[in-house]
Amino acid sequence: QVQVAQSGGGAVQAGGSLKLSCTVSGLQFDDYVMAWFRQPPGKEREWVSTVNWSGKSSWIDGSVEGRFTIFRDNAKNTVSLQMINLVPGDTAMYYCAAAYSLSWDKSYYGPSTTDFQYWGQGTQVTVAS
Repeated sequence: QVQVAQSGGGAVQAGGSLKLSCTVSGLQFDDYVMAWFRQPPGKEREWVSTVNWSGKSSWIDGSVEGRFTIFRDNAKNTVSLQMINLVPGDTAMYYCAAAYSLSWDKSYYGPSTTDFQYWGQGTQVTVAS
């Protein structure tokens, strides 16, 4: 049974920092592409960042580039999203997602939610102005 457990998040003032983490069990972690998505209040879920199976390549949306960093630790089956200089527009529910890499034929930049097989439960990030 695959489990995707998220941690981190919370409420911060604008300019603050947060780190989100996601630990995956029940699958061969380094066979999976990992990504972070977010869903602002009243909006659709949107892609934030992707990291390939090895962690050596990553892609990030322009709206958070330079402020958010994705990284993974295959020895610990974790993927994290470090967020700095947060702004109120970053307020959203954040989700990590896993997709089987050996059959990955999608773009790493801006993939669809339907490209991912497993999802975390979501964690709230709230940034106050």
